[in-house]
Amino acid sequence: MPNTPASRLIPWLRLRRWGLFTLVLATSVAGCTTMLRVTHELPWGLQVILLILFALTFTWVALAFWSALCGFLLCLMQRDPLTLARNPAPEPVTLRDTSRTALIMPIFQEPPEATFAGLEASCRSLLAQPGHTASFINAHFEVFVLSDTQDPDAAESEAAHVAALQHRLKGQLRLHYRRRANNHGRKAGNIADFCRRWGRRYDFFIVLDADSIMGGATLLHLVRKMQQQPDVGLIQSVPIPVGQVTLFGRLVQFAAALYSPMLAAGQSFWQGDTANYWGHNAIVRTRAFMTSSGLPTLPGKPPLGGELLSHDFVEAALLRRQGWKVLLDTALPLSKAQSFEAMPSNLLDFAKRDRRWLQGNLQHLRLLTGAGLHSLSRWHFFFGAFAYLSSPVWLALLFCTSVLIGYTTLTDTPTLHATPLSWGLLGTTLLLLIAPKLMGLALAFCQTPKAFGGRLRLTASTLLEIAFAALLAPLMMAWHSLFILAILRGRAIQWHTQPRSERSLSWPEAWQHTRSTTVAGGVWMLALGWLSPAALGWLAPAWLGLVTSMLLVKITSSISLGNWLARQQLLDTPYQHKEPVLSAYTRHVEGARARPQPPTYAPLLPPPEQPGDMPIQSFSCFTPATRRLPTTALKDPY
Repeated sequence: MPNTPASRLIPWLRLRRWGLFTLVLATSVAGCTTMLRVTHELPWGLQVILLILFALTFTWVALAFWSALCGFLLCLMQRDPLTLARNPAPEPVTLRDTSRTALIMPIFQEPPEATFAGLEASCRSLLAQPGHTASFINAHFEVFVLSDTQDPDAAESEAAHVAALQHRLKGQLRLHYRRRANNHGRKAGNIADFCRRWGRRYDFFIVLDADSIMGGATLLHLVRKMQQQPDVGLIQSVPIPVGQVTLFGRLVQFAAALYSPMLAAGQSFWQGDTANYWGHNAIVRTRAFMTSSGLPTLPGKPPLGGELLSHDFVEAALLRRQGWKVLLDTALPLSKAQSFEAMPSNLLDFAKRDRRWLQGNLQHLRLLTGAGLHSLSRWHFFFGAFAYLSSPVWLALLFCTSVLIGYTTLTDTPTLHATPLSWGLLGTTLLLLIAPKLMGLALAFCQTPKAFGGRLRLTASTLLEIAFAALLAPLMMAWHSLFILAILRGRAIQWHTQPRSERSLSWPEAWQHTRSTTVAGGVWMLALGWLSPAALGWLAPAWLGLVTSMLLVKITSSISLGNWLARQQLLDTPYQHKEPVLSAYTRHVEGARARPQPPTYAPLLPPPEQPGDMPIQSFSCFTPATRRLPTTALKDPY
């Protein structure tokens, strides 16, 4: 395989990265310089602390802004973020008759009705694609349900549902089922077990979560891109949350549909061939993964040692270390992309999932000095951790500012004034924060307003989402800070099945999880009101979300409020009413729930194993690969 420099395949890639770095650095320097002028009368020790905290927060905000602006311009001009060529009109995808692909779904004690309804919808969408006969699809695609379920009753129900689905797909698409006796390594170990047993049978595998739904056109599109680019090890699609009925779910679902394609285009523009992996709705080159991505166990005990929880970031970094490209796919327009997922329906379940991600991302800080890693992979590790570490940084900045206000008032020391310069700095920061949302609104307003219910409803929905996002941010800041404190105290999370069903929360449950933030926010508000009414006003975006945290948790979990907004066509997304694969999913769920239990079929045995090696990788030493095998040799014996 030719060792072609990435800069020739993705034009000006190095210039893009240095350009983004320069813009972020210039913005950060300008903001910090202004902050120095605002705080020049403070004691130097306090000035240094405030400046460090502000620099970390402001630089993070600036990076998000400039990356979003790149995505906005690319989407506005309808350019591919990698090649910069104009996006072609979507056409039916035709595959070469030279590869085999496995759709794999690792599961762990999931609700079987919804899980297998999504899988069936994806399979039938694949079978229905024009230009490919059912026999062609059956010859080149196979499906694996890889179960880690440990509860015997849940396993029995799961096997019955799999057997029923195998019967319905008989003669159309081969569906295999394997359940491990233990769940060693969790999801990453489950996938590695599949690779060692059957990886040599397939050129590629597509990872589906238990809540993933992917249309056949997108599945074929991903396979075709892998066939066309034999030096690509992984392509990550952009999954969009769907099927939400609570207010919180509809808010997140709307935000993802409106902003994610633009933000993904911006990320792809500067990440280039060193993108990240999100663990699902992605296609992987099997041989590349097996030779590159065997995960080690971190020394020490959890929470920062032991098994890697956020394994996907690490697997992408290991692929890139061996020279394989990792791409973020944004080629399909919003109206044609068919990559979907479910999500927690309320703030408490969302925060529980976030805590697991937080612990996993903090583990990545131990890998920053790993041997042979691409520099951008190290940045991915740092950015992933700082996405959560920014919460205690922001909290510390607010605390220091409040202490300073109290000191200034009680001692009558004129060390900090509400000058036009300070108001300008605050306004600039807020503008940088909100600008990506306004860019997403502008794009949809010009290009796809009908898909969001029309321009008036689109604007109203965006303003509603912005308002709730501003209120929820301080609460998430407080929770993330508490989670980090617990991890530093050595408290590791327990691995449980992710909540996926819609549920409203009771007032006692909401109060149980928000009483500390509510009380702290109330005390902070009263103290600011007593010390400085002006400061009470300009810090309102922070304390208001804490004071109202119980109310926010309760009302955002409301199904009735979510349904009322749906009747008003607010928070609508392009996928709710006309996406065939989602309509099929809904029919399959209703059909499964209408049946008292699945027919009693026995699950079919999985195919014969072709054992292969997946060596554990080391971060302390690395020997670069001297050559890479062409695509046609991917299934050769080791």
